[in-house]
Amino acid sequence: MARNDGIDRTSVRNLAVSDKAVGNTQQHNEREKDSYRNPDIIPQRTAWNVHFKKPTASYTDLFAQLETAGTISTRGLKPDATHYCELVFDVNSAYFDNHGGYEFAKQFYADAYKAAIQIVGGEQYILSAVMHADEINRAMTEALGREVYHYHLHVVYVPVVEKQILWSKRCKDKALVGTVKETVMQVSRSKKWASKPLMDDAGEPVLQKNGKPVLKKSYSILQDDFFNYMRNAGYTDVERGERGSTEEHLTVTQFKVQREQERLDSLTAQIDQKEQHLTQTNKTLSKTEKELAAVQKKATLTKEALIHARDLDYIGKRTFLGNYSLTEEEFSKLKKQADHGYMMDVENRRLKEELFTAKKEAVRWSNKYHDLWYDVKPYLDALHRAPELVRGFLEKILAPKQERTMNVPQRNRKRGQDMEL
Repeated sequence: MARNDGIDRTSVRNLAVSDKAVGNTQQHNEREKDSYRNPDIIPQRTAWNVHFKKPTASYTDLFAQLETAGTISTRGLKPDATHYCELVFDVNSAYFDNHGGYEFAKQFYADAYKAAIQIVGGEQYILSAVMHADEINRAMTEALGREVYHYHLHVVYVPVVEKQILWSKRCKDKALVGTVKETVMQVSRSKKWASKPLMDDAGEPVLQKNGKPVLKKSYSILQDDFFNYMRNAGYTDVERGERGSTEEHLTVTQFKVQREQERLDSLTAQIDQKEQHLTQTNKTLSKTEKELAAVQKKATLTKEALIHARDLDYIGKRTFLGNYSLTEEEFSKLKKQADHGYMMDVENRRLKEELFTAKKEAVRWSNKYHDLWYDVKPYLDALHRAPELVRGFLEKILAPKQERTMNVPQRNRKRGQDMEL
């Protein structure tokens, strides 16, 4: 693909689509979802999308119709076999913007669809072909000060190869055994995209040192065929995607990813700062709560001591002259209580001062906590309204930096079989 060198390059990716994923593929391509994880999709622009072949039913129903009609055959397939594939045709946004935009893109992908028919082996095997014109290129839009959209074509099809069914030995007419009984179009992604021998200028296969032929990857052949078709169709100002590259997007998109990565890094730093502030606040509040608990415990002990001090009211006997007489035990108890009372008075004053200070600190940290809570409230609201979107966002920003800066296509290889240029 492009390396920020200003060269416009075509590309086509071939993706395997499992039976479990085909429903999601249909919802994405046909814009059947209520919301999308991709923030670049502008729902108001959906009407601008162009179908070169519009599905008349769901992808799975169309597949069943082809099988029922005998157009395709699934005999002998394994339960987990791949029944669907998707071709994604792409050129960098700047190429279309420099050639007139939307109208030029429609013509380009109309010709690309003709190439897809040849690649697939016939239009009858294509379930849907739609050009998306509703995904904005934010980097170019920001740079040019006007809306710029990224146009690309999705073609979902059934991968088939011609297969000859022979008469078996059980055939009563022994003369027919081993001859062709019928020819069917067998569903098979592996055979459809099998690697082929590399041929030299003389048309002979290129051999390895061990005598085995050198195989050329099927996806490299796909890139060559598509590029040559578009060149023959008159698009001589575009180049083939770079050989050996597995990148999905082109120059402008790479620039867009870099800009978005910068924004993501900035947002990540802000979130980290908020998290650190919140953690520190929680620690301080926890410490303050422990101090308050200790003060309350001391106050309780002081209250209990005062209750015991009331027992002094019943010590001693009043004499005839109005004085009080104490026994030795009562005098000792009174003295001890007096000493203890003086010390408790001092302690109480100290505890009151600590309690007053602690309450002030608690109020101060409580205010800080509420201020911080209001700061992070938007993130909590987002988590409540769109948990899957926030989870995906957090997985990206919490992933190791090397993983977060991976090129988009390197992650897309996990969806299926990426192209190999």
